[in-house]
Amino acid sequence: MITNFFIPELNNHDAQELRFQQDGATCHTARATIDLLKDTFGDRLISRFGPVNWPPRSCDLRPLDYFLWGYVKSSVYANKPQTLDHLEDNIRRVIADIRPQMLEKVIENWTSRLDNIRASLGSPMPEIIFKM
Repeated sequence: MITNFFIPELNNHDAQELRFQQDGATCHTARATIDLLKDTFGDRLISRFGPVNWPPRSCDLRPLDYFLWGYVKSSVYANKPQTLDHLEDNIRRVIADIRPQMLEKVIENWTSRLDNIRASLGSPMPEIIFKM
């Protein structure tokens, strides 16, 4: 998927400043996968074995985990797609409909989360903070 779809699609866009972040799932961190992503993103790879090592089990710090995947999933399945084509259309539509204002709020929330982690000197957060 990375070789046949993702990288060719990435080449259609100005991606010089993009960072790539992935979770620590074993299938995502195989040596061949990490090497391919390092070749593509260099020091802009955030991954378990990448140049920027993302802390494990830190879902409260990753906007993709605490916001995006849940938002996309609930929106994609809202009309109960019955075919793979319908599901793919829903995914494309939901992603395309994400507006900069929504992402700005996510980043503001993320900054607030980081401030709380700093204030607690890295201790676990006492509660999940949702602001949308």
